[in-house]
Amino acid sequence: MLVTSTSNERGPTNRAAKEDQDVTAIRIGTRGSTLALAQSGWVQKKLEAQYPDHEIERVIIKTSGDRFTQAPIQSIGGKGIFTKEIEEALLRKEIDLAVHSMKDLPTELPPGLAIVAIPEREDPRDVLVTSGRVTLSGLASGAKVGTGSLRRQAQLLRYRPDLAAVPIRGNIDTRLKKLDTGEVDALVMAAAGLKRIGREARIVEFIADEICVSAVGQGALGLESRQDDPIGEQLSFLHHQATSAEVEAERSFLKRLGGGCHVPVGARARVVAGSLTISGVVAQPDGDLFYRGEISGAAATAAELGRELAERLLSEGADKILK
Repeated sequence: MLVTSTSNERGPTNRAAKEDQDVTAIRIGTRGSTLALAQSGWVQKKLEAQYPDHEIERVIIKTSGDRFTQAPIQSIGGKGIFTKEIEEALLRKEIDLAVHSMKDLPTELPPGLAIVAIPEREDPRDVLVTSGRVTLSGLASGAKVGTGSLRRQAQLLRYRPDLAAVPIRGNIDTRLKKLDTGEVDALVMAAAGLKRIGREARIVEFIADEICVSAVGQGALGLESRQDDPIGEQLSFLHHQATSAEVEAERSFLKRLGGGCHVPVGARARVVAGSLTISGVVAQPDGDLFYRGEISGAAATAAELGRELAERLLSEGADKILK
């Protein structure tokens, strides 16, 4: 694990030393990307407003996903490459709280850790970004579309098999630069990330769910801590029940499939007036084999609905892709 610090973010602190000074502190673990800092900064401000007598710190932790920026996610471990080192810091009690993008979290958490709060979700949709404000249907045949996601690639190629999906890694601004310098003709990205760092003006088109179902947990934050830590109760004011139910259904769907970054899997749940509807997709990377379904029920049965939809797609043949 590599931890860095700036004037506003600090490295690991000694809990005993802080107790000697009679200072109540909450240490937030975060990656150092612009997006991660925006997300953890939002949580920090909420905590500062709620607990003005606390000292709220951020600890920047460099993960495997940050160190190996050129390799495809699938080749360096898939799910967990953006969270493993932060979770290890939690278990060592170097930090009290971790702020994750829910879509980066594996469905199985390390023993002793738990998601203690899920704030209200940002826009979960995928979007198209192009230099000339060209829409998805208007892209020329053979246009190079950059994405680091097999899920996006599969659904994009199913809709427009004449396009060329180009693997791309890097943070949001790095990807935008590759677009602006002509390395690719378009990008498919998460609306939430662009909005959180003030780049929403770059969005050309919100891609309809009928074309591209978003990633499990996309747009949602997960606040993770130790199961026995009282900070869970302190964070309860940030928890959003509807978002939590949506994420629970989506993660249950993914868990039953056993998928991650190695197989194109997408799921999007919506809670309206106590009812939950979840759409799910399992596909081959080229979009050739493609299974999609939808199911509805009570939001209180979110996990069961996610599993049931996964079972349905498996029975229809999705297991052939997963194998």
